[in-house]
Amino acid sequence: MIRRVIEIDQEKCNGCGLCAQACHEGAIGMVDGKARLLRDDYCDGLGDCLPVCPTGAITFVEREAAAYDEAAVKAKKAAEETVLPCGCPGSQSRSLAREACEAPASVAAPVSSQLRQWPVQIKLAPINAPYFDGARLLVAADCAAYAYGSFHQDFIRGKVTLIGCPKLDGVDYSEKLTEILKRNAIKSVTVVRMEVPCCGGLERAVMTALQNSGKMIPWQVVTLSTDGRILEE
Repeated sequence: MIRRVIEIDQEKCNGCGLCAQACHEGAIGMVDGKARLLRDDYCDGLGDCLPVCPTGAITFVEREAAAYDEAAVKAKKAAEETVLPCGCPGSQSRSLAREACEAPASVAAPVSSQLRQWPVQIKLAPINAPYFDGARLLVAADCAAYAYGSFHQDFIRGKVTLIGCPKLDGVDYSEKLTEILKRNAIKSVTVVRMEVPCCGGLERAVMTALQNSGKMIPWQVVTLSTDGRILEE
């Protein structure tokens, strides 16, 4: 049938994820850092996503599309509430406010998370987001936080964090990281990798991204041993 649905201009999309959050039907999702219309039959054609898009990437089009399936949308929502009771899909980007936690001298201060944004996976992170502006970027192996006990305090604190494992993900992160460096005012980049050879892919991806970005950005690599020691810095 011919009906009105949304269309997303991939060139204009900056990957902020606001449209995915505004789409109550779940028709929009984030794919490789860009918003995509995932299913025609989830789009009701009302356009709650249009006003939140900061770049004007979303428009209405009249085209051949499956009819809006309200029953399927309700079933999807019910399934998500069962699996994710918090109602927070992992691809929705947001900043996390952190306040300093103080304790009396006689009481050990609680260990607080220093994470400042979400998501943290390189594959899920948007290419452009407000928290990238002026950020010190940490690109870390996802197992580094398990090996190094004070990872939050020594590495995450004061930085925007992206994590990944090139072996498990089976992808080259350099293209995504290049776009993040190009489109945002990143002040510095710190790479934290493990001593294992497969972590070299993470370091190479960052090096390639820095070269391809055309920017002179200070950077450093920290290598951790599997027993949690800093080997190189």
